[in-house]
Amino acid sequence: LTGKMANTNLHYAVSSKIEPFYKGGKVQISKDEKYIFCTCGSRVNVLEISTGKIIHCVEHDDQEDITSFALSCDDEMLVTASRALLLKQWDWRQANCTRSWRAIHTVPVASMTFDSTSTLLATGGCDGTIKLWDVVKQYCTHNLKGSSGVVHLVQFHPNTDLLQLFSSSLDCGIRIWDLRSSQCVSVLQSHYSAVTSLSFSPDGNTMVSSGRDKICTVWDLKTRKAKRTVPVYEAVEGVVILPGSTDLTEIGVKSKDLHFITAGSKGVLRVWEASTARCVYTQTLPSTLPSASEEDENDNPRSLTYLFHLPASARLATVTAEHNILLYQLPALTTQQQFVGYSDEVLDVKFLGKGDSHIVVATNSCQLKVFELLTNSCQILYGHTDTVLTLDVFKKGSLFASCAKDRSVRVWHMDSDSGQVRCVAQGSGHTNAVGSIACSRMKASFVATGSQDCTVKVWDLPADCSAEGGIRQLTARATEKAHDKDVNSVAVSPNDKLLASGSQDRTAKLWSLTGEGTVGLLGVFRGHRRGVWAVCFSPVDQVLATTSADGTAKLWSLQDFSCLKTFEGHDASVLKVIFVSRGTQLLTSGSDGLVKLWTIKTNECVKTLDAHQDKVWGLHASRKDDKMVTGSADSNITVWSVSSIRLLASSYHFLCFKKKCVKSPIFPPLVIFFFLLFPRIHSESLLRYCVVWNTNARNCLNAQAVLQVLLTHLPPEELLQYQGARSHLEGLIPYTERHMQRIGRLLQASMFLNYMWQKMRVAGAPSR
Repeated sequence: LTGKMANTNLHYAVSSKIEPFYKGGKVQISKDEKYIFCTCGSRVNVLEISTGKIIHCVEHDDQEDITSFALSCDDEMLVTASRALLLKQWDWRQANCTRSWRAIHTVPVASMTFDSTSTLLATGGCDGTIKLWDVVKQYCTHNLKGSSGVVHLVQFHPNTDLLQLFSSSLDCGIRIWDLRSSQCVSVLQSHYSAVTSLSFSPDGNTMVSSGRDKICTVWDLKTRKAKRTVPVYEAVEGVVILPGSTDLTEIGVKSKDLHFITAGSKGVLRVWEASTARCVYTQTLPSTLPSASEEDENDNPRSLTYLFHLPASARLATVTAEHNILLYQLPALTTQQQFVGYSDEVLDVKFLGKGDSHIVVATNSCQLKVFELLTNSCQILYGHTDTVLTLDVFKKGSLFASCAKDRSVRVWHMDSDSGQVRCVAQGSGHTNAVGSIACSRMKASFVATGSQDCTVKVWDLPADCSAEGGIRQLTARATEKAHDKDVNSVAVSPNDKLLASGSQDRTAKLWSLTGEGTVGLLGVFRGHRRGVWAVCFSPVDQVLATTSADGTAKLWSLQDFSCLKTFEGHDASVLKVIFVSRGTQLLTSGSDGLVKLWTIKTNECVKTLDAHQDKVWGLHASRKDDKMVTGSADSNITVWSVSSIRLLASSYHFLCFKKKCVKSPIFPPLVIFFFLLFPRIHSESLLRYCVVWNTNARNCLNAQAVLQVLLTHLPPEELLQYQGARSHLEGLIPYTERHMQRIGRLLQASMFLNYMWQKMRVAGAPSR
């Protein structure tokens, strides 16, 4: 029964994805505070704050990177500028480009902004000019010259009656332009480095400017003189004047004098009183983080690059150098939401929480990220001081462990009610990066680690490690020199009595964990031609699965250490392996970006999942086997769900007949004849089946023959009307290219054999 379930039900389909949506550049929040607009290469993505989903995306057809964009104050109009010197106006809700025109700038646009009436658009170019556009009447109204170098900041005065534009460029001055006369009426000089942000008081008479010269300046706009220069001792990227009508005593605002908040290289928000130039509040960092004074601020990954005030919801939003967007609730500055714009290389991913409602992700970073699958909202976990390499989760799903290049191990606990995660234990003792970790399976009693120092360690967990309190220290009860090279993977058996390790020395080893304080070697698994990347115990049988850089996965007996089966199919290193379907099937992931589903009994690859463009480092199945998650070096995290397959007939005889037909050389003509008899009924199903057949080299010729008939007998308009036609046709392309390359290689090899035959023929022998 189990085998039958595996063969008929375990077909994985993508249910959701966590993809990069912000890779640096401008960020803007809509006036209604519902959406975040961010640049991502040639796209502007629109993130819905309430759901954490990308709901809209606008992209330039020429694939040129977007250098700047601006959203109108009425949230109706989006204008983008690209390196191709084009400005495009979008109906962003429909992702429809309504207008496109040349920017007139001789070099790309560096900054853009709308006035409060959503009529005038200002563009600051890298050529030192500023141009103003009437987007309603569609013409250029002003060409302002006089700035030196790149104009990286343009901003209208909030009072539209004044018709003033503020700008800043490489000379570090703040220019005030009178739009009635098109003249620069004043240059405010105070900063000695780039001016990064301007904030106006509600009455429009006071302005605060921030710069990378570690000062903020308070300006009287009536006299156009500096009222106060406030040294803030950090390069400031964003400044916001706090509203005087709100009670903000929790963050140090105890008078009605002007207060402003800064965000910069220290990575914390700080509140300043303008009249005394005194810092009255500093945001508290997580206790596990070093202070900014202990590290180079220029390379601080926590440094803040943007700061926004959301007055309607009384929130602040910040953007970090690691492309994370964080929302804080006033007046206490409590963290409300966190979004990860770019995960870099995903190194590991695991399901977490009650009902596998969350995933925990290790990326090319010292922070861990916990995503809630329903909303994509994220918790960023601080603690490790170097790149986190791998993770593992205990049986109940609330405790998990991580290890990193900082040579340490940490244990984390998720609160079942609030979903908040905190570090509860840590340990150190390895002399090199810790690259593998495994948790005990029966109860949360220990973790095992493998390191680049060639050792494995077993760490005892405190009995009350999930209770409230400080971070407890882990102690290693056993240390063993396990391999001659890096230990890439460790796994604990379902009964907690055995430990397996896989190494770069091309071997896997089995260890006994029954002895008190000792790890005893039981045997060695030899057979891989390259380093072993992953090991995994079967949940039901006395077997161990291993994967290797030689492109194979192997199944080994725990009784005599012999190789029982070898699974070949990946074109590159096989990085991870897990058992699914109650131990009757294997899932493997490789550096070719593919995930393969294998039936152990038949040694057959029954499904190939192609959703990544780079190495798939992370692979994990949910406890109910109804979901699977993969994480790749392409920065994408994909959640897969089990999709049921509808059988046209379940009769045993029909299935046997169908199998014979597929193997028959007359299979394509039979299908084609069937299609010609019933074109409207079966053409859509045939297209769907072609995509499935095309994923397997044995059936690709049949798939291509049927596809040829579909494409030659059906007009493109009809094909595109079928449900999911676009995704089906896109799914055909990568496999077709691979089949074409394979056939090309076979053709070259056959030509070489023919050439060798001609050269080796005995002199005088008749030629064929």
